[in-house]
Amino acid sequence: MRLTAFTDYGLRALMRLAGEPDRSFTTDEIAKEFEISRHHLIKVVQRLATAGYVRTQRGAGGGFQLARPARSIGLGQVVRDLEDNQPIVECFRTDGGHCVLTPRCRLRKRLADAREAFLAELDKTSLADCAYPTRPRSKAA
Repeated sequence: MRLTAFTDYGLRALMRLAGEPDRSFTTDEIAKEFEISRHHLIKVVQRLATAGYVRTQRGAGGGFQLARPARSIGLGQVVRDLEDNQPIVECFRTDGGHCVLTPRCRLRKRLADAREAFLAELDKTSLADCAYPTRPRSKAA
């Protein structure tokens, strides 16, 4: 299974926040550290906030941080929330797609089972298990 860049960025941001859970980060900081699009990251952070994973604060001194302990955030649910509108194949779309194999397809059930196994494995892991460690700060001489 391939995750979208949207989900990848969301997981990276959450892992970084989990590394320093008491700190607030700006989108600029995370985007620069992981060399990702700031504009794309802003949309990801908005989704993470809507889903209740992060809280945001606007203005000077603003940023975003975890809304709850990393141990209480399961990676399977994060992926489900961020991949919500991204079917792995056309026939998984909410409208059923336009695949001509659908009436007699023997692959769809196996793909659905594989997707559930993938998510079930992620359900065994909390964000705390994948917290991105902070970088050692260089000592000024």
